[in-house]
Amino acid sequence: MSREEFTSMTLNQKIKTLYLEGTFVVGIRYYGHKVNLYLLRDEYIEVFYNHKLDKIDKIDFLPMNHSRMKFYLDQIKFS
Repeated sequence: MSREEFTSMTLNQKIKTLYLEGTFVVGIRYYGHKVNLYLLRDEYIEVFYNHKLDKIDKIDFLPMNHSRMKFYLDQIKFS
């Protein structure tokens, strides 16, 4: 599946694909969201969950140059 195919999916299709084929990596808090990071094949995908509204606001590919990377790297321990 290409990035374009995943991007064109509905929110429910993205959720199902991540649930069935993705691997949860780590979760962070980012402003008003709990952001879960998943690995799907060789791509990292973020799921933005708004706990106040009890809904997923966005599912998108992780931009590797975003400042959120610091939050993920703080959570991952290397041996």
